[in-house]
Amino acid sequence: MFTGIVQSIGQVRAVEAFGGEAEDRRITIACPDIPPGRRTLGDSVSVSGVCLSVAAERDDGFECDVSVETLTLTTIGRLGAGSEVNLEAALTLESGLGGHLVSGHVDGLGRLESREDEVRSTRMRFSFPPALAAFIAAKGSLCVDGVSLTVNDVGDLDLGVNIIPHTLEATTLGRARPGDPVNLEVDLVARYLDRLLRARGG
Repeated sequence: MFTGIVQSIGQVRAVEAFGGEAEDRRITIACPDIPPGRRTLGDSVSVSGVCLSVAAERDDGFECDVSVETLTLTTIGRLGAGSEVNLEAALTLESGLGGHLVSGHVDGLGRLESREDEVRSTRMRFSFPPALAAFIAAKGSLCVDGVSLTVNDVGDLDLGVNIIPHTLEATTLGRARPGDPVNLEVDLVARYLDRLLRARGG
């Protein structure tokens, strides 16, 4: 589990394909701001909102194996050497819950449609797949590329958020441009409520 509070911006150092472009890959990520004690072998790390396991440790980062499904359904498949990613180590019982509960299981891909600087924040508008419409609510929580955000308003297939200066500086959202794809994870409570109601025929 994670909180959506990004701890570091990491950089992809290498991407190695196993058996060709359509096969699993091993990704090497440099993350000097997350100490080795928080990313040991087998630990979960949120990489731009995707829960990955540490497959090998390095002095300045870690390596992880990524399946074809993850490569296909998230933005991880678009990463190459030099790409920047949002990183968060797994939640512990001693961690503060500053954002909201995040599983690192991406529900769908969205896209940044527009960004506009305002007085003390930046207004961003993201589109999302129709299948996620029922799970996104105004003033509710949404995880975008591993960042916990509060939804300001919701349209039929898009939503608006305001990004404060600290979040722009501390995450990759500050570099995002219209047209960029993003990983979206809806609120856990909304996901399980939907499942419960469907099971009861509601």
